[in-house]
Amino acid sequence: MTHLEDRLERFETLTAECELIAKLATDSAKREFYLNLGEQYRQLALDTRQAIATRAAA
Repeated sequence: MTHLEDRLERFETLTAECELIAKLATDSAKREFYLNLGEQYRQLALDTRQAIATRAAA
């Protein structure tokens, strides 16, 4: 597994963890925080996936 694939897997794991924490959060501020954090990790995963595709095409 390449470095980028490792990072992609980690970002996807963090996204899922943030979504779970947000679902379980009873405090609305914490729920919003983890939803936003999960969205940032989702974007990082997307960017990493695109970098992997670009590197594979080269």
